[in-house]
Amino acid sequence: MKNEVFVGEGMKYIKENYPELYKVIVDLNNEVYTGKVLDYKTQKLIAIAILAASGDEKGTRKQMTSGISELGITKEEIFDALKVVLLTAGMPSFIKAVRILNEL
Repeated sequence: MKNEVFVGEGMKYIKENYPELYKVIVDLNNEVYTGKVLDYKTQKLIAIAILAASGDEKGTRKQMTSGISELGITKEEIFDALKVVLLTAGMPSFIKAVRILNEL
């Protein structure tokens, strides 16, 4: 996520115990989410769709939650991104992601 806002015990552990590695991760994150051509909101929707397509429920939930709270992404916008998941990754990934979205 942007601006050194990482969720989860794993990143907390890295930040506390391996600050140099944490800095590299933050720098990479900031380089990826530049918004130079695609704005950050669009990039976040892509991240949501990729995680949903991979079946990563925990990651999908985290990306959806942060997209809604940080960027004001609507559930309708997320659902539009998930329709692409249905077409490209299939029904099981799509249904899992829709269930997560409905729980938020």
